[in-house]
Amino acid sequence: MTTLKEAAATEPAAFADRPHAGVPFDWTDHKKTRRIRSTRARPASSALFMSETIDGLNAGAHFLDRLSASEQARVHAAGRIISVPQSEMVFSQGDGHDGIFIIRRGQVRVYYTAPSGREITLAYWTPGHFIGGPEISGGGIHMWSGIAIEACEIAALSGPALEKLLTGMPSFALALIDGLIAKGKCYSSMAQILGTRSVIERLAQFLLTLSELHGTADGDTIVINRKITHDQIAAMVGSTRQWVTMMLKRFQNRRIIAIDGSTIQIRRIDLLEQILFRD
Repeated sequence: MTTLKEAAATEPAAFADRPHAGVPFDWTDHKKTRRIRSTRARPASSALFMSETIDGLNAGAHFLDRLSASEQARVHAAGRIISVPQSEMVFSQGDGHDGIFIIRRGQVRVYYTAPSGREITLAYWTPGHFIGGPEISGGGIHMWSGIAIEACEIAALSGPALEKLLTGMPSFALALIDGLIAKGKCYSSMAQILGTRSVIERLAQFLLTLSELHGTADGDTIVINRKITHDQIAAMVGSTRQWVTMMLKRFQNRRIIAIDGSTIQIRRIDLLEQILFRD
């Protein structure tokens, strides 16, 4: 758990309180941003995980695109279509593994639970992505849990069904490799950010990612049109709910953000960027 003292130590100089009491924070210095924004059109429903950029977040949703329409139909026919209500488990950490799941509709959060009960979220996966790895054809146990964030329709491909598809349809084998590459990039991105970014930088990065994926401009303010709880933010950035609540309050006091009910509004995106791109 991050203490108040540790949190203060992670703040960049541009964000920390000034040493002289009674001196207001100076907002007049608008430094030119160095953040490189994506020029791609935002997908209607993108996956979400910790990354330095939104480019590539949804690459795994297209792993079946190399297949013809008839081949895609063959893949889906090999699976068992299941409906998973909101808040129900798709698979659970520690359960026996027997194949993968392709999301057809809805959204699934994949996460790990430590013995202490603390959770870290790998990603929120959306239609087109497969989940349930890293095992593919069965055996072993699930290393993660997957829970439906909203009602989902999922194609469950068993280990034997996958082996039959892989041996009988070389194009599917190549497609699955594409999917595994996308998953590998997700794992690498998560490891890189956890290993090289402080927790306050991860929080700033996550808010910027949300602004790019779900933000709409309202004058100089960016309104994030996605409801997300402090617990969910904490599980994404690898911290605690208490720390997230404290830092969001501090961001509000600095007028970097405003919170209206469950909606986050970013008022000073340049100051979030300074946290990431300080010299």
